[in-house]
Amino acid sequence: MHRKMTITLDEAVYDGLYRTVGRRKMSQFIEDLLRPHVVDTSLDDGYRAMASDKAREAEAMEWCNALVEDMADAAR
Repeated sequence: MHRKMTITLDEAVYDGLYRTVGRRKMSQFIEDLLRPHVVDTSLDDGYRAMASDKAREAEAMEWCNALVEDMADAAR
């Protein structure tokens, strides 16, 4: 969902933005610049990259299964 917002810019900044990206692309340009600073997706990206590493996932599963076996042998 998109929300509409009004911002105030110095005239020189607005003119430069208009010349650089064009009138119809300003919102997307600003959103692309701001997103990494206000939306924390780095963890999601990192987890996604780790999950796609099949060898790493197999090693992690082996490690988890070994822990389960160790816990089954532990006295309660």
